[in-house]
Amino acid sequence: MAVIVFWIKTYIGYQAEFSLGVEGVMQQFILLINPVATTIILFSIALYFKSSKKAYIALITVYTLMTILFFANILYYREFSDFLSVSTILGAGNVAGGLGASTFALLHATDLLYLIDIFILIALLATKKVTMDKRPFKKRYAFAATIVGFTLFAGNLALAESDRPQLLARTFDRNYIVKYLGINFFTAYDGYQTAQANQVKANADESDIEGVLSYVDDHFAGANAEMFGIAEDRNVIYLHLESFQQFLIDYKLETEQGEALEVTPFINSIYHNEDTQSFSNFFHQVGQGKTADSEMLLENSLFGLSQGGAFTQVGGSNTFQSASQILASEKNYTSAMFHGNVGSFWNRDNTYKSMGVDYFFDDESYTFTEENTLEYGMKDKIFFKESVQYLEQLPQPFYSKFITVSNHFPYPLDEANVDFPAATTGDDTIDNYFVTAHYLDQAIEEFFTYLKESGLYDNSIIVLYGDHYGISNSRNETLAPLLGKDPETWSSYDNTMMQRVPYMVHIPGTGNGKIHEEFGGQIDSLPTLLHLLGIDTKDNILLGTDLFSENHDETVAFRNGNFVTPKYTVDGSNIYDTETGELIVEPSEEVLAEVEQLRIDVNTQLSLSDSILTSDLLRFYTPEGFITTNPADYDYRNQLGRMKALNESLETEDTSMYSQNGNQSTVDLYKTNAPELLVDPELADETQPAETEAPDVKDAE
Repeated sequence: MAVIVFWIKTYIGYQAEFSLGVEGVMQQFILLINPVATTIILFSIALYFKSSKKAYIALITVYTLMTILFFANILYYREFSDFLSVSTILGAGNVAGGLGASTFALLHATDLLYLIDIFILIALLATKKVTMDKRPFKKRYAFAATIVGFTLFAGNLALAESDRPQLLARTFDRNYIVKYLGINFFTAYDGYQTAQANQVKANADESDIEGVLSYVDDHFAGANAEMFGIAEDRNVIYLHLESFQQFLIDYKLETEQGEALEVTPFINSIYHNEDTQSFSNFFHQVGQGKTADSEMLLENSLFGLSQGGAFTQVGGSNTFQSASQILASEKNYTSAMFHGNVGSFWNRDNTYKSMGVDYFFDDESYTFTEENTLEYGMKDKIFFKESVQYLEQLPQPFYSKFITVSNHFPYPLDEANVDFPAATTGDDTIDNYFVTAHYLDQAIEEFFTYLKESGLYDNSIIVLYGDHYGISNSRNETLAPLLGKDPETWSSYDNTMMQRVPYMVHIPGTGNGKIHEEFGGQIDSLPTLLHLLGIDTKDNILLGTDLFSENHDETVAFRNGNFVTPKYTVDGSNIYDTETGELIVEPSEEVLAEVEQLRIDVNTQLSLSDSILTSDLLRFYTPEGFITTNPADYDYRNQLGRMKALNESLETEDTSMYSQNGNQSTVDLYKTNAPELLVDPELADETQPAETEAPDVKDAE
């Protein structure tokens, strides 16, 4: 009976209290059953007591603790839109401080539903309305109950993995763990991860940072004198091009009528612009953390972890020396991240606080409708338009990043927004990739137009980058004919080259742009940016090197230990000539020795990055002039109101675009052809680009 009652109230709580993003019959079924297994396992503990009295006391205790945990998560979620981690529970004083006087305001009359059963049960036992069965429980029954619980959990986990592969390997959102496996499992799993992390951290001391400092000192590449400070004091605007690969640059899709259609004409124009430093051999270096790993690389010049996501495993607890913190310390920058998705995705809401990000605009800051959203968040055109109300209030100079989502696997886009043909390979993922990439291109163009109209453009440095591949290796042979390649001769060398992503540094007014062929990766972005802004990085722990430096290290390490250089491309035991793409079938002793040394260098870089993150080594080192931050000082609620209040308090010192525009909003300067924002949807075609029909595609250029 206890199992059934707890199961029912847990399921009611799931539906009424949490925004778990449950979609489809399968996810609804998993949500329904996920409380059962762990409830049986935990309740079975009471059955191992020989004394029936002790067994009942144990059962009531377990039931009460489970109820308290569940209800505490409800209250916490109402305030923070997140679940209680073990770290938060252990720091209960900080939790109470975070809730403050608003704790009672979080209570609802209906909360009695979650608690009343405990009081009823205790009252019934105390008044002997319900009597205890004094017969001792047999151990075989207790053992059988435990086995049943674990068997049910195995089935639950199998269903979860079938619907969300690598659920536990990647753990990119706490909502997902709760949705698929329940709060009890989430708490236990989080506790296990916390214990592991704490053990590693506990064993670390100041001496462990010495090897890192030695590597950074030996590996340091001084700035290029011509490029150092070329963008000093400018605003920084990162444009995250979701799943955008280098092959899209200048790519044209050919129709059956023989017309070659440019997929991303605007981004191509930026790539070739006289004010843009573009890199044609720039690689993503992400692991299982995918997008979040790309952020770790760009924000900290550190790799993601070898297993799972660094944001989710250590992001909320580690010490960082991120771009936001460095720029605030050196140049008094304000930082802001923009993402039209839930803040808990990849644990961004906690990780950004640890990284000293002043403002994080997530789903709570945007108006979501069924029409303007996709699986991974708000459509890009709507996202950019709704973001400018916050952007214009940011004190300048600012450091910002806009994370787009429309070009995300599996690349769906509603018909009203489609004005570019799909390819016809027969693989929907590949075919639609060009459609959503074109949509992203239009969204970027609209945002650039706003930057110019508002006046932000001329005083900014705009960095466009691809976060990771869009077409996986398993699909590359299907894609090959569109790239003019033969699927039969496609090799792991080709797969490696497909890991190239765009990296463009656009600095208006400089006029010295070019396309660089030097090899580099996302690990190199932060030292490159800081030098462009006139910040010396000699004392900073950055594992990458400045792309413009004469001493830049062109060895690009991948998270799995493979690597590429201008000379060699190494995939496992295979060694390719990077220039020709030919497999070196019988490498000489000299080549083997050279590759082995490169492999050692790559493994050193990866292992040092892992040590920094898993042992939280940055807590043992503070660069001169670096201002440390406390995550508890950051609050991502009512951000627009706080920005306005801050700007008003600054009076004549207000440097926001809003203030510079005579306290007039620039929102109306933003123009978009997004059909979702048109009063009459039929007018959408009149504002779309000329190509509105999607002709059949036969080949590519």
